[in-house]
Amino acid sequence: MIVQTPLGGMELVSDGTALVRACFVEQMNREASGTDEIEQLAARQLGEYFDGQRTEFTVPLKPSGTPFQRMVWEQLEHIPYGQTISYGEVAAAIGKPQAARAVGMACGRNPIWIFLPCHRVVGRNGELTGYAGGLMRKRWLLDWERQKR
Repeated sequence: MIVQTPLGGMELVSDGTALVRACFVEQMNREASGTDEIEQLAARQLGEYFDGQRTEFTVPLKPSGTPFQRMVWEQLEHIPYGQTISYGEVAAAIGKPQAARAVGMACGRNPIWIFLPCHRVVGRNGELTGYAGGLMRKRWLLDWERQKR
């Protein structure tokens, strides 16, 4: 299912039990597949997020990745709305304090954008660093959340 957001189209894909992918798409002329209840729930919650009515998501998530990536992505869910944390702080939180660079790589491979808020992870001095959706979107999302807090 592709939904329109203030940042462009976002593709939501479920396996029927959980959301497995949510990412921005550059081409809105892609064919949309059928939708299921999980995708509809994700679309509704994403709409509420962009309307400023939701700060946490309850849609079930099932990202596919390595054990390390899944450990990082699970930690992302604990970053409060409107706040940021550094890659090094995420690494320390998962018990791998020397793995800040690997955390950055895991964030870059996050398949469920916004729902797993890798946009809230920044460089050690608070600088904005990579975001698979583009730094413009990362900056917009952080500014949006700070305004709505």
